[in-house]
Amino acid sequence: MFVIKLPNGNLMAPESAMDPEGDVMGDVYVEVSPADPEYARLATQAISEEELDQQRRRWREGDEALRREFEDYLASGQYDGPQGGDPPAD
Repeated sequence: MFVIKLPNGNLMAPESAMDPEGDVMGDVYVEVSPADPEYARLATQAISEEELDQQRRRWREGDEALRREFEDYLASGQYDGPQGGDPPAD
């Protein structure tokens, strides 16, 4: 997850919700204004929304070759399903 600098100057920062035992229950983004004491620290890590879009685009482009390779492998017939009596995934 990234810290994202919004056009209005605020940041969208990742935050995790924890249960009493310290396990992560979920991750969310919270908006942080320049008045927040954590703003300066978070701003050093922030990327713009455009940079985030570029990063996502690079991931998708990089994943395309791997996806094609995996689909070719499945189509080759070398894959014979789950082993060890595992039930099929839903």
